[in-house]
Amino acid sequence: MDTIERAAKKFLEDRDWNRLRPSDLAKSVSIEANELLELFQWTNHELDAVRRDTAKIADIKKELADVFLYCFYMSILLGFDTETIILDKLRDASKKYPPSAVKDRGGKEPGTDAHYGLIKKAHRKRRSD
Repeated sequence: MDTIERAAKKFLEDRDWNRLRPSDLAKSVSIEANELLELFQWTNHELDAVRRDTAKIADIKKELADVFLYCFYMSILLGFDTETIILDKLRDASKKYPPSAVKDRGGKEPGTDAHYGLIKKAHRKRRSD
């Protein structure tokens, strides 16, 4: 993580982009995420089919890197410890979606049934209480 952050910080500083506005970076994250999403427009291929499509994989890597980089840029410029915020979020998600509540859902693809919506709704209610 440190290697990536150092390289991203140097990239920003070398271009005098270390004063970018957070709102512009947030917009860029969204734009790049939509470019990633566009790669899947009008398709709904299973994981294995996507893995076998070498051209699509190359495009996914480029767009995913763009999303990651804009996220790193924002984290760096706001002075966040990127590793910590990611690990904190994983810890929170582990509480929200414990394996016992989501694993082995009768062969259904993860996230495709109403069960996840119920968990999310209950989690939001607990957070607001």
